[in-house]
Amino acid sequence: MQDSCRVLFLPDNRYVMVPKGENLLKAAMDADVHVNASCGGSGSCGKCRVLVEEGEVEREPNPKLSEEEISQGYALACQTSVLSDLRVSIPIESRIGDRRIFERKEPEPAHGHLLSAADWEKRLPHWELNPSTRKIHLVLAEPTLDDNVSDAERVKRGLAVETGLRDVIIDYPVLQRLPNMLRQSDWDITVTVLDSGEELRAVRIEQGDTSGRQSAIAIDVGTTTISAELIDLQTGEVTARASDYNAQVAFGEDVITRIIYATRGTGLAKLQSVVVGTIWNLIKSLVEQAGIEYCDITHLVVSGNTTMTHLLLGLNPRYIREEPYIPSATFFPWIKCSDLGLRIAAGVYLYAVPCVASYVGGDIVAGMLASGIFNADKLTLYIDIGTNGEMVLGNREWMLSCSCSAGPAFEGGGVKHGMRATRGAIEQVRINKVNYEPMIITVGHRRPIGICGSGLIDALSEMFLTGIVNEKGKINTELPTDRVRATEGGAEYVLVRAEDSATRRDIVITEVDIDNLMRAKAAVYAGIEILLSSVDMDVSMIDELLIAGAFGRYLEVDKAVTIGLLPDIGYEKMKFVGNGSLLGAHLAALSKDMLNKAKDIAHQMTYLELSMNPAFMEHYLSALFFPHTNLEAFPSVRERLESYRNEQRLAGEAAVGGEVG
Repeated sequence: MQDSCRVLFLPDNRYVMVPKGENLLKAAMDADVHVNASCGGSGSCGKCRVLVEEGEVEREPNPKLSEEEISQGYALACQTSVLSDLRVSIPIESRIGDRRIFERKEPEPAHGHLLSAADWEKRLPHWELNPSTRKIHLVLAEPTLDDNVSDAERVKRGLAVETGLRDVIIDYPVLQRLPNMLRQSDWDITVTVLDSGEELRAVRIEQGDTSGRQSAIAIDVGTTTISAELIDLQTGEVTARASDYNAQVAFGEDVITRIIYATRGTGLAKLQSVVVGTIWNLIKSLVEQAGIEYCDITHLVVSGNTTMTHLLLGLNPRYIREEPYIPSATFFPWIKCSDLGLRIAAGVYLYAVPCVASYVGGDIVAGMLASGIFNADKLTLYIDIGTNGEMVLGNREWMLSCSCSAGPAFEGGGVKHGMRATRGAIEQVRINKVNYEPMIITVGHRRPIGICGSGLIDALSEMFLTGIVNEKGKINTELPTDRVRATEGGAEYVLVRAEDSATRRDIVITEVDIDNLMRAKAAVYAGIEILLSSVDMDVSMIDELLIAGAFGRYLEVDKAVTIGLLPDIGYEKMKFVGNGSLLGAHLAALSKDMLNKAKDIAHQMTYLELSMNPAFMEHYLSALFFPHTNLEAFPSVRERLESYRNEQRLAGEAAVGGEVG
């Protein structure tokens, strides 16, 4: 009897031996093969479609697959058990996406503008290039019978004479290397000193003068993507950049799914290992691009949401998702990279930007630092929309924050043909107001595979304006177009016909998709209203709205306003921050003052727990319409709707006149 089975995954051409009966999604994880799976293996998302080309499997019944698809060999990996040797193909829509997407040139925003370097300088208080690590060259006098202090005290004395630094603690590994290093180098050394804010610590010793070679790395640890910059600490210039998918996506596309995985067996260790692996690959890329040595790197600063920070540091995230939603920590010490599995060079330390609460993390604190809100007089709303909608309202006097569970819809999750913004994802949509025919643009101008978050917002805005969808999110099946059709699962709009798609299947937007996105946008808008009402303000009092994050960078804000995701305050008040998390980490890597300011921001920020706010549900229910139950709050949308309806009426009259003629 066969006890173990060989599973070959294509097109990766990787195989793994698994016990008979093993879950196919688990087999893919063991083979380091990515299969989209945003529901944690419950079978509810239907994203992990694979084609079993050879071999025997057992499928759990699931409505996400039709009988025809099953007859063709398709299976949901998370609902399938391995019964024999298998040959499994991962279809294009179930893959992680083309990594060349990270080379994509960012478009200019359609409305508002991206903050320039000059804008940043105006927003921030004066700060100097003064990193937390410093390389100090010392030429020490050799010991004699008259000058016979210990090697360690001799180094400390040299530091005090050259720099005025006193009470320096020498790390144990440095003490171990010190005697031989001093004598081999003829007492000519470079000492790297880390100023943690609480103590001075000598963390590395090198032969000769290496003080002119010092770099730091700033890293944004995102749920989906990790981005990194190599910074020359002599000049403050970025010398290399790199990004990649966070390898944790194989274990769930949202933080809740990963928290659940982390609580099972060795799940936490596995999640930490894979994110460390992604970061290590980025570091190698940065070093290769810049042509430096690993020993030139002296410290890392990372920022991420609270869950991502916990998983990177190997901290138990379990209680982040359980009431009363308590993280293991919000402030973190400097940590040796080697203790996390990042063996870059001796004495390299990592600092994680502090968090505020379970769902307002270091990425938002870093964004507050980078955007200069803490230094502004204007009332500013900062918003980062992803799986969670995280937002901060305030200025130099106060900052109020909250987070709402938007769900994965804005990142393509919970949507029948949703996907990340990789090549082949529909990112822009326009719909003809007369014949309801769509015009689409995909990332990379490839045949469409699915639709990403920004494309969904575009499509829903257009569907609402043209009357395909009403204010309640219901599709009008009476329209004179075969793009709209009724199915057993509800009505849907065909965005791309099968013959035009890369998957050879119709790409549709269903009423279930619309409902998921409507709930997500309602949660975000309700969060904004709760922040404002908590300080007796309304949207008209917002001086500036800053949109952060990768999703925000590609968002057409007029479309977001049309569906009621963002308040209708005038496009001139809206600005794009870009990756505020990475920029904040960058500043903290360059300057002790900026790093300390990040700590101050985290202390200063007040957090509102929306689940405990009795008014949240009222605001949420009011926002469960396009754009809102109160259309008066969206004057530009009302005007646009009237314009569309007039044009449609005139077109209809012209058509009737032509027939009569």
